[in-house]
Amino acid sequence: MKSIIFAKRNFTEILRDPISYIFGAGFPIVMLIIMSIINGSIPEEAGVTIYNIENLSCGIAVFSLTFNMLCAALLVSKDRTGAFLQRLYSSPMRPADFIAGYALPLFAVAIIQIAVTFLSSGVIALITGETLSFGGVMLAVLCLLPAAVTFVSLGIAFGFLLNEKAAPPACSILISAAGLLGGVWFDCKSVGGGFELFCRILPFLNATDAPRAALSGSGNVILPLTIICVYAVFSFLFAVISFTVKRRT
Repeated sequence: MKSIIFAKRNFTEILRDPISYIFGAGFPIVMLIIMSIINGSIPEEAGVTIYNIENLSCGIAVFSLTFNMLCAALLVSKDRTGAFLQRLYSSPMRPADFIAGYALPLFAVAIIQIAVTFLSSGVIALITGETLSFGGVMLAVLCLLPAAVTFVSLGIAFGFLLNEKAAPPACSILISAAGLLGGVWFDCKSVGGGFELFCRILPFLNATDAPRAALSGSGNVILPLTIICVYAVFSFLFAVISFTVKRRT
């Protein structure tokens, strides 16, 4: 119950921040439209499929989820800077209540982002004559949840470990890495070799490959989904450890 009350307060704080609206709802729609227009200007003979709506929707969904990491880091670091957390430490709240109180509203934002992305993708698919399977979309949404856990948990950890000025740059590095190494803007597989292997080790490409395979109904879903689930577990533990360490100092 305490975590729910704390989560409501944090959700209100998130709604007060314009970045929630810009990157939560506006960004996926704008990027889907822009990249779909670019895709329409690419001749079929080029064989570029990264901007097809099946691939694009999942890539944009993952990239937009990374901004939840920034929102989480800003929210937690501001609470630490303003001594709000120090006052709460004297309350009967347990560590799980603190983590859940920060994570739950951000997961709600993540679900909204995913819904906006796929609803917009469905509209674009109707306009362009492409198709999106409803069953594939549902499976893709499930495959995106571990990515949401990963980015929210990392944001919470950065918020506990870093101050209000240092947390955003750290998140920005990972956001840029997600775009470059996650197969969002170009096909990492086409590069191949050591670069593709490096991308496979990191969570970003696996976060996009799992929902893409689920949406298309082809490709390997299990391996990338397993890897991103492992990252989700360790990221959540990292957030818990970060909170525990900072609370003791």
